[in-house]
Amino acid sequence: MPTFDGFEEFDIPTTGTTIHGRRGGAGPPVLLLHGIPETHLMWHRVAPQLAERFTVIATDLRGFGASGTPASTPDHAPYSMREIAREQVEVMNALGYDRFSVVGHDRGARCAYRMALDHPGNVARLAVLDVIPTADTFRNADKDFLLGFWIWSFLAAPEPVPEQLIARAPAVIVNHMLDSWSDDPDAFPPEVRAEYVDKFSDPDTIHAICEEYRASVTLDYEHDEADRGKRRITCPVLALWSQSGAFASRYQPLEAWRAWADEVQGGPIPAGHFLAEEAPGETARRLMAFLT
Repeated sequence: MPTFDGFEEFDIPTTGTTIHGRRGGAGPPVLLLHGIPETHLMWHRVAPQLAERFTVIATDLRGFGASGTPASTPDHAPYSMREIAREQVEVMNALGYDRFSVVGHDRGARCAYRMALDHPGNVARLAVLDVIPTADTFRNADKDFLLGFWIWSFLAAPEPVPEQLIARAPAVIVNHMLDSWSDDPDAFPPEVRAEYVDKFSDPDTIHAICEEYRASVTLDYEHDEADRGKRRITCPVLALWSQSGAFASRYQPLEAWRAWADEVQGGPIPAGHFLAEEAPGETARRLMAFLT
């Protein structure tokens, strides 16, 4: 199993549950947030490089990995990005960091930009990997989106349909995501795949992840639309995306983020969706230059 040499593991009690993660390095604090179907382990090739210059904190989001899976509610509010972002700020505060940079990939990026909108005093810099804002994603949905991003509607389907289907073959959906969204399936060693599948096999985790997607198509969308044109991301933003992936062909990522933020830079990375695992050197280089 890839290791985070020099990193300490932690489990921090929060208002709603417990968040698992690792911390290492020295310097200004940087929070790394993972995407689906992964855990904080996705940063194992990037975090040690960043730790040469920064204090790096990598966590499992609520409902993922070794973090807790609190009970949801009919409106899915415990799994909205607003709540998940608030909790990650709480974790950073518990570790002694009131102001920090945040780097998010996929679902973690949606948490990260919500954090920058809701908690601007805490976020010094924001890096978003291979996403555009949630409301913009849905505004541009069409037939190709429905086919290419079917996972969004599948996981958001009413309980217990996706939960029971996934529970019967978690490896199928995890490996599908890793293989079909990447340019280099070999970027995920067998022991890493096994860890992702193991964490994705827990019934409570499966339900929590489905709840997050149900919140995405309801509350997250509504929160974005309520903020559109009224609140902006005031910290510097770095947007990186897959050169070969869907976002490169469907969207203009810099244009999308400039509608939400005052200072945006970035560009494509020659890799599939999983930038930090497929192109760790280039991803770390771009992050280092931005965060320094």
